[in-house]
Parts: sequence; C-alpha cells; structure tokens
Amino acid sequence: MLSGIIGKKLGMTQIFDEVGNHIPVTVIEAGPCTVLEVRTPKRNKYAAVTLGFKKKDLKKVNKPKRGFFEKVGDSGYQFIKEFRVAPAIIENFSPGQVVGVDLFKIGELVRVTGRSRGKGYTGVVKRWGFHGGRETHGSKFHRAPGSIGMCADPSRTFKGMHMAGHKGMDKVTILDIVVVDIKPERNLIMLKGAVPGARNSIVLIRGNN
Repeated sequence: MLSGIIGKKLGMTQIFDEVGNHIPVTVIEAGPCTVLEVRTPKRNKYAAVTLGFKKKDLKKVNKPKRGFFEKVGDSGYQFIKEFRVAPAIIENFSPGQVVGVDLFKIGELVRVTGRSRGKGYTGVVKRWGFHGGRETHGSKFHRAPGSIGMCADPSRTFKGMHMAGHKGMDKVTILDIVVVDIKPERNLIMLKGAVPGARNSIVLIRGNN
C-alpha cells in the first residue's frame, strides 16, 4: 500500500458522533493524485512513487517538466511529491495510475506535514515569548531583547541566539491524528483537531508507521 497522499487544507468545521459529542475536524481535499513515476530498487537503488496533484495546462509548464508530464498524459501538475514504498509492492504501481482518499480508513492514525502560517517579521516578545521590561512611566526597556553578547571574552554573539526575525513558514509534522470521516466521492478526508498550514495550503498525509 502507498504510504501517503497530497492534499489541500480547506478549513475547519465540527461534526457530531453517534452519541452527540462535538468533534472539531479539519477538512482536507486529498487527491486524486496521479502516479507520475515509479522508482525501483533495481534501477534507482530504492523504491518510491512520485505523485502529482492539481492538474495544470501543459502550455504553462517549462520544457524539462513538460517532457516528464507527457509520459503519463496530456496534462501537467502543480504539486509533485515522492513517497517511499516497500520494495515488495513497488510492482503494483504504474505511471498514470490514480490514487484516491480511500487509501485511508476511518479510525486510522495518520501524520500530517505542512507549512506553518507565516507571521512576518516579529520581535523577541512575540517570536520567542520574552517577558520584556517594565511597562511603567520612565522605563526605556519594554520589548527589547536586552544583551545578546559578551564583553572581552569571547567578544561575539553565539550562533542560535534568540533574536527578532521571521516567524512561521516552518515545516511542521503532527503525529497520531485520527481519521474521523472519509468521503471518497468528493475526495475529502476529515481529521480530528487542527493540522499545520493556512487555509488552501498543501499538506502531506501519511500513515503513522
């Protein structure tokens, strides 16, 4: 079985189970994804499947990628991702094959990888949770980082010092997310709780093994 699929985060909502309990869920449009390339241990030294998500006009694709896409059809793809698979089952995949959300089952635990929401340039109080200085009249130290280096020895700022800078847009993976519901006819999967990424961002859903 393939280990994962590419999806687009649509947003969050809530559903109710059979006893009336409220469950917050994230709705993801998972697939359908097309197998673009199959890598075998004999030819590539490892087993993997390359998937394409969200079709794109070939006229808007550069020539190197256009030749890659033409091997499996007459359409390009906006997002491409390679997933490792067990060498024993690599023969079950072929270019042009379609992978859907029925890859997963209700109640299964999955891990989701996405890009956290970008917050832009922020100071140390918001970025790292610094306490800051006094908010009293006359204070000249409110949200400044304070001292960041040493005097004569070693006369430099150590690498990795917490300072102001860009916050967010980091690769984040969350484990043990429960699959609450699956709607194969609409390519939707509902996961319990929140997942990384902003609305309409691309996420990767993998099995939790």
